[in-house]
Amino acid sequence: MNCTWSPEEEIGDTNYTVRMTYSFGKMSYTKQVTKAWCSFPTSYIIPPDICTVEVEAQNGDGSTKSDITSWNLDHIVKTEPPIILSVNPISRQMFQIRWKPHERIPVYALRCILRFRAVNSTHWKEVSFEDHNKVYNLTGLQIFTEYVIALRFRTIPHIPDLWRVVGPAGMDGKAKGAPVLERTLGYNIQYFAENSTNLTEINNVTNQRYELLLTGQTYRVSVTSFNFLGKSQEAVLRIPAAHEETIQCIRDMQARLAEPLLVVEWESSIPEVDSWVVEWLPETAESEFSALSWESVSHVTNWTIEQDKLQPFLCYNISVYPVLGQEVGQPYTIQAYAKEGAPLEGPRTRVENIGLKTATVVWEEIPKSERMGFINNYTIFCQAEGEKEFSKTVNSQVLQYNLESLTRRTSYTVWVVASTGAGGTNGKTINFRTSSISVFEIILLTSLVGGGLLFLSIFTVTSGLKKPNRLTHLCCPDVPNPAESSLAAWIGDDFKRKSSPKESDNPGNTEDRILKPCSVPPDLIDKLVVNFGNFLEVLSTEEARKGQESILGGEANEYVTSPSRPDCPPGESFKEPPATRVIPGDTHDQCSGMTEETYTEFNEQLLSSGQSPEPEPLSEERPPNPYLKNSVTTREFLVHGNIPGHTKREI
Repeated sequence: MNCTWSPEEEIGDTNYTVRMTYSFGKMSYTKQVTKAWCSFPTSYIIPPDICTVEVEAQNGDGSTKSDITSWNLDHIVKTEPPIILSVNPISRQMFQIRWKPHERIPVYALRCILRFRAVNSTHWKEVSFEDHNKVYNLTGLQIFTEYVIALRFRTIPHIPDLWRVVGPAGMDGKAKGAPVLERTLGYNIQYFAENSTNLTEINNVTNQRYELLLTGQTYRVSVTSFNFLGKSQEAVLRIPAAHEETIQCIRDMQARLAEPLLVVEWESSIPEVDSWVVEWLPETAESEFSALSWESVSHVTNWTIEQDKLQPFLCYNISVYPVLGQEVGQPYTIQAYAKEGAPLEGPRTRVENIGLKTATVVWEEIPKSERMGFINNYTIFCQAEGEKEFSKTVNSQVLQYNLESLTRRTSYTVWVVASTGAGGTNGKTINFRTSSISVFEIILLTSLVGGGLLFLSIFTVTSGLKKPNRLTHLCCPDVPNPAESSLAAWIGDDFKRKSSPKESDNPGNTEDRILKPCSVPPDLIDKLVVNFGNFLEVLSTEEARKGQESILGGEANEYVTSPSRPDCPPGESFKEPPATRVIPGDTHDQCSGMTEETYTEFNEQLLSSGQSPEPEPLSEERPPNPYLKNSVTTREFLVHGNIPGHTKREI
């Protein structure tokens, strides 16, 4: 098939790029020429098919493209007559005819018509057959007869370009066939397990995709297409077992943009592998099967596709499968964009570990649906109040950056920019303020204060051990003796002698320790209720008044609560007993106020109870009286030492 065009004007050297698609748009072919015509190999123009052709002219002034034209090969392509190589008699009634096509075409099944007649006859006979080997044995001839033969052929439906998508491994594995689109009436599918002779056949399939439920075994699947001309040859694929190891021969692969094409190139480690299947799928596709596209490649290790046939700003997963015979190897997959743009939004940023002069900026990856291309790098911008901003660029694998050499107690603004090959997008700005004091400084200050206190304590203890009197004076200071106060000087030496604990503790003073027998009722102590609050108040008041009278030379009086107060009648409130006035110089015992009958009665009660009337020592403890607020057995009253004839009284 020859393609020609007419340039509007020839100016200088012009190069032409001719792009042709075939197999109903599934495959493409590109050719560079310098003339205004191009011839395509016959392997790319086999009917039935629809091809498209586009021409781009380029020189020093620029480039321009033609319109895309579409061509139905059934209408414009016609094969040349075949060449009959030989006609050899095999027997008396049979000839073997060998022939070949005039063009070099792939080994596809051909629909042939052979007609023959005797030389002396005008009646032609025809024989139709499908030929694969370019050899035909003509039988049913008459002996001793000369014949004239003629041969013609045409292509029958193209062999389906079969591919599969293998689902998850397991007992219900799936193989989805996707033959190349062409004008056919339908497809016939056959499949069987390699270790089994059971063949399953599915006929008259009109869709170009079909789902098979397979087990985890190795299967072989074949597909043939048919139309009104006949049936095509089989396209066979081998579906490997679930855990079978397949060939690996692709060492490296890369994709690059060469306007207006996307070029994918790879390296193979097995020279015997000469066929490949390129598969591309949008990464965000909801259904892998419906969005999958694929194309077969032979005799080359590269593949190109026009950028316009891919969605812009969308990431594609491109996989290349090695094909050796009917075995499909493991794929090598990369990602590529047909066209890139700046990200829709910048990275989400936060600031952590804020110190005196350092801070850490952390950001998140942008979702793939918003990247619009490959993220090449991130740029961190930082600016202090009233100062110039500074920036730092890191690669796309880094998601945090440590800011250093900052100023303490200073406010900063930071933001991160994500960049692709088409531009960058700013993230939101973050404001933060550096610390006034660091944790280290707090620990150091606390350590210094604590160390100082510890040193002071150690020094104090050490000094105290060297001088114990000083330590004792600091820890246990002397309590002043009330007897040595100015008040004691007023009262006199008798107060000192009485208040001295040594005198009270003197074991020889039996007069103070033994109660003298008195005529006291036996239940006096139990019935006596003393209000010490009132008693002390009255006593202190009287003592103050007596002191004043003594100083002024007045009469010194002493008021003592009488122990012989009679019982209070029932129903009457307790009243303070009348005070007994004691005149200085009167040494009569307090008990003399009691009647002799009362004393005699007290002794009789003691004798009747079997107890001796002898005085009881004070050292023996008596049980406390529950009616008293404070149970005591002895009351001491201090009087001025200048009163003559004053003696200590006991109750």
